[in-house]
Amino acid sequence: MTTVVALLHRKEMKSTYSITEGQAKFPQMVQEAQEGSVATITKRDETVAFIIGRDRMAALVETMEILADPEAMRAILEFEAGKTKFFGLEDIRS
Repeated sequence: MTTVVALLHRKEMKSTYSITEGQAKFPQMVQEAQEGSVATITKRDETVAFIIGRDRMAALVETMEILADPEAMRAILEFEAGKTKFFGLEDIRS
């Protein structure tokens, strides 16, 4: 399984399709989504939907869950501020 970081930082080609084009190219759009790309669907030149792969969607949901967790966010902010202490296994066993 691909890591969250790899999915979020992957350079990808984004494709835009009108609804009519999307209907004709649906299998291609699904294949691209499975490979990490995002297909954008438009109606009258306005974005109305996206097609993304399962792994990418799982990564987005996981990220949103972390961002919504105050305790996780506090831990991330403390780490970024250099306030987090790390211990080795020998410290834990003592």
